[in-house]
Amino acid sequence: MSRPRKITDEEVVEAVAGLIVREGPGALTFASAAAATGLSPATLVQRYGNREALLRATLLWMWDQLDAETQRADAAHPLDPEGAVALLVRLSADYGSGEEAAQGLLLLREDFRDPVLRARGVAWNRALISALGRRLSDVPEARERLGRLMASQWQGAVLWWGFSREGTLRGRLRRELREWVAAVGVA
Repeated sequence: MSRPRKITDEEVVEAVAGLIVREGPGALTFASAAAATGLSPATLVQRYGNREALLRATLLWMWDQLDAETQRADAAHPLDPEGAVALLVRLSADYGSGEEAAQGLLLLREDFRDPVLRARGVAWNRALISALGRRLSDVPEARERLGRLMASQWQGAVLWWGFSREGTLRGRLRRELREWVAAVGVA
């Protein structure tokens, strides 16, 4: 008979997510994961096998959290261009300071390398484009294009803010995205 678990797999990956967000994926070892979770390195090896499997499980959990937050934001904001702006600003709330955004880029590097994680990114992109497109046009043929372009504008604005760090990210995004809406003539 096996012993009951002191900490669930979800609690493990949540603790490891905190570690890699703060220190980057390069800081993940079984020793650092043990310190973050309170479990022994041997217990973590038994559960996950190797560092890559633990990192993948953590990043998949993070994608689950992003999917859920995207669904909540989609349900919460009106179906108009200002609702699209608000949705994207809301999804940016966890970006924090420029340093935290830089750590996020390191996580994306891991997502780009792993085909399973890359597929999650593709699926999330489709859901985001759909959520934005429904707010930007009543014409079905225009929705995908406008949603895709707005998502690209959003990520570009986040990136350029990361360099300058002028003002707050939320303020910068509101301004940039509203300017984009006006420039493409979405009313």
